[in-house]
Amino acid sequence: MIITGIAISVIAVIAIGLFVARKVDGDSTNFLVAGRSLALPLVAAGLMGQAVDSNATLGNTDLTSSLGFWAGASLPLGLGLCLLITGIFFAGPMNRMGLLTLPDFFRIKYGRGIELASSLLMIFSFCILLAGNLVAGGYIFERFLGVPYTAGVLLIVAIVLSYTIIGGMYSDAYTALAQMVITIFGSLALLIWVGSTMGITIPDGMGPFDFGQLTNTSEGAPINWATLVSLGIGDIVAIDFMQRIFSARTPRIARRACFVAAAGTVVVGVPYALVALTVSGVISGDNGPVLLTLLADRAPAGLAILVLSAIVAASCSTANGAILGTASVATRNVAGRTRATDAAGRDTLLRDVRITMVPVVAVAVLFAVKVPQTGILLTLAFDLMLAGLIVPFVAAHITSRVTSAAAAAAMVVGLGTRLALFVLTPTVYGAENTLLHIDNSLITASFDGWPTFIAFLAALATFLVVMTLFPAGQATVAMASSGPEPAPEPTSGATSEPVPAPARALS
Repeated sequence: MIITGIAISVIAVIAIGLFVARKVDGDSTNFLVAGRSLALPLVAAGLMGQAVDSNATLGNTDLTSSLGFWAGASLPLGLGLCLLITGIFFAGPMNRMGLLTLPDFFRIKYGRGIELASSLLMIFSFCILLAGNLVAGGYIFERFLGVPYTAGVLLIVAIVLSYTIIGGMYSDAYTALAQMVITIFGSLALLIWVGSTMGITIPDGMGPFDFGQLTNTSEGAPINWATLVSLGIGDIVAIDFMQRIFSARTPRIARRACFVAAAGTVVVGVPYALVALTVSGVISGDNGPVLLTLLADRAPAGLAILVLSAIVAASCSTANGAILGTASVATRNVAGRTRATDAAGRDTLLRDVRITMVPVVAVAVLFAVKVPQTGILLTLAFDLMLAGLIVPFVAAHITSRVTSAAAAAAMVVGLGTRLALFVLTPTVYGAENTLLHIDNSLITASFDGWPTFIAFLAALATFLVVMTLFPAGQATVAMASSGPEPAPEPTSGATSEPVPAPARALS
């Protein structure tokens, strides 16, 4: 019965995605940014769909039940904070620039070299993010369908690709709206059921008002703050968030959508943390994610169907955005493909992005099989973005004197520092570092969390030093937060390099 209910919800979402795919009409701009035509509900749902994923649900409950409210709730709270900051400072200017992908911004501000470097980092990070959402599908289908974990991962990939590869941003936006309705109802229904049957109980020292989790190292404060910072700030340079901002009809819609999505992310995420606290003393996580054990062993079938459908919907909504965004960046900003037509009059950029989706999901599947964790993969993905990209991104919105040299130096030092500390630290946000760890006697698990801040500060200091020693000259790429749209791309020559927009300094 549970599998039948989940299947019905999945089929309904696929049907919506395939139905609206006709709006693409063979045009890459429609495919990548929905023709820059989306209204507030669709943009807000898309942004919320990218924030509310398996990490903010399954990862949230697992971390909360074992380590406390702030260990798990930091995931949705950090993502909500990111959307709030983006709405206040960046959504309007970024939408006004008329971009197709986030690395287009780095090309306009810093040149082709920084565009390429930032693109590669984004692709790597988002393959990790995508993997985290595939993990949830693997667990759910393994637990309730009886298929092996890897087969479950491949199944959710097939579900997401079935409509994303055809409908692009249009399918993403409309399916996200349906998926977020399911997710909101599932989250609130779960909280109401737990509250009415078990009562909301919070173990000593683990609740939202037990601030030792944010002040005491022994209670995981560095890790909890690192989670909030990496998601709240590092996620600003998320290709999936920005692609939805580019899809908004106006800058005002883009800003307002960020605020709506921020509120929705918190409304969905916090109930999962409260549920986890309540059941932490009753259900063990030894048999897989705590939430799945609760739904399988104790919840009524109807509630289980609703909540599991919500988790699958959240995973799919983030996965399709990650696949679309990553493939777009790989095709447009790494391979240098632009809008062009072939001899038959077909848009070659559209074709190339669709082809690129296949290797993107293949890499993500590899990560999902190698590191079957939910919340950890999300945080790690944006920890890398925080270390490598946030400083050049924000700087280009503050001053007209940014330089490619400063951006390159900050990226190399910040990312190099973070990766070096990653392989030397035996744990990653409280979980064992099974991905890549070099045994050493210098760094212990107590150092976990601090690498996030060290890498960011290293990138910031490097950027400022290089800007001071090598001030901007004639080669400076000027800031244009409210500048003109990028110049039109050529209509032929599929491999020609994107044309940067003329930049205008702030007055």
